Amino acid sequence: MKFSFSSEQEEFRTSLRRFLAERSPTKEVRRLMETDAGFEPAAWRKLNAELGLTAVRIPEAYGGQGFGFGELCIVLEEMGRALLCAPFFSTAVLATGAILNAGTEAEKQALLPGIASGDTIATLAWVEDPAHWDAAATRMTATPSGGTWKLDGHKSYVLDGHTADLIVVLARAAGTSGDAGLSLFTVKGDAKGLERRNLKVMDPTRKLARLDFKGVEATLLGTAGAAAVPFARTLVEATVCLSNEMAGVSERLREDALAYAQMRMQFGRPIASFQSMKHKQADMLVDVELAKSAAYYAAAALDEGDEDIVAVASLAKAAASEAALQTGIHAIQIHGGIGFTWDNDTHLWFKRAKSSEVLLGDAHHHREQMMQHWAA
Repeated sequence: MKFSFSSEQEEFRTSLRRFLAERSPTKEVRRLMETDAGFEPAAWRKLNAELGLTAVRIPEAYGGQGFGFGELCIVLEEMGRALLCAPFFSTAVLATGAILNAGTEAEKQALLPGIASGDTIATLAWVEDPAHWDAAATRMTATPSGGTWKLDGHKSYVLDGHTADLIVVLARAAGTSGDAGLSLFTVKGDAKGLERRNLKVMDPTRKLARLDFKGVEATLLGTAGAAAVPFARTLVEATVCLSNEMAGVSERLREDALAYAQMRMQFGRPIASFQSMKHKQADMLVDVELAKSAAYYAAAALDEGDEDIVAVASLAKAAASEAALQTGIHAIQIHGGIGFTWDNDTHLWFKRAKSSEVLLGDAHHHREQMMQHWAA
């Protein structure tokens, strides 16, 4: 398995990092996270017009660029590093993955070009209360209605659900349980009977919404009752992508903490020169590099169709979750008293690290998933 980046990929990373540094400075992050939408539509259109980032993974046949998860995960890592406020993960990872994995050829031709161009903001809605990441907990019902379907129930913790133009929804036929009867549907964001509201979140840079469906008209995506396998595949892909995003968050926290330690003077010398600080910086570096290695490996495993991708994805998410949170804790401690203040930027990345830790399952959940896979 190839486990290094090509010169073209490194050049892509460099140009993307430069672009995001200009378009997503901390001042802009703070401004956007206070808005209801959580992003700037004009900036989102420009992002896709100039770089075509939502098209990276989409095949050329559907208006995309036809790259793999290696390139997509570079984008996500750099976005995590810059803490970009945009509906990218919900659109380019969750919704795109669900459509590619479950949709028919005609459905892909109809839905993916709008996502590739950046004209369509999309998301995937599957979690309900109480929150479970697996599909078996789905209780939303889908009822045939002429040539369409009617959805009744609710979805919570939907990434960018309040602004999405297209919502891919997981539901089940009435009277079914487990994987039986699970289907995916597409719903327009302004559909009649759909109520959307923002949720109060710890991390304001990533917006979540609750969606209530009352007889909402929906269109079947793929084959009725056969959504379990493509949905599971979509979650595995999203787990790998989130792990790479968290690697970017970890790296930014580590670099900012090191820069502050080199600048902060105590007893006439930088605190970075103290032995205890060197130990802490070394621990952070090891944690971050191990998490990055696991995330990169998982992305390569996806591209090469590794049969153990479920375990590899869980390994990456467990490593990234712990590294991001622990690095955030160290970063705040290194900043001292100012690290706990609103004016200091460390808390922005710390909150993203914490919210991403639980998104799609925490380290304990994924270690259990990994053990179940190896035991099977």
